Amino acid sequence: MTAKRGAFSVDQDRALDVLRLTWSETHDLGFADGAYWATRLDGTGDLLRGLTPDELAVAIRADWGARSAQ
Repeated sequence: MTAKRGAFSVDQDRALDVLRLTWSETHDLGFADGAYWATRLDGTGDLLRGLTPDELAVAIRADWGARSAQ
């Protein structure tokens, strides 16, 4: 018998696939220690983290926007 997923359950692998679809050309992405993370492939910037995929996406967009404005 398969357990039902809750309304707020996140499939970590699928969430990472979606993030990678958008950001893999500029960021390395993963999941560890209960959080999603991203680092820029060019080696600049800080480690970005989010407890949810949406939090990480917001952090990446903010970082990207700040760097693009420079």
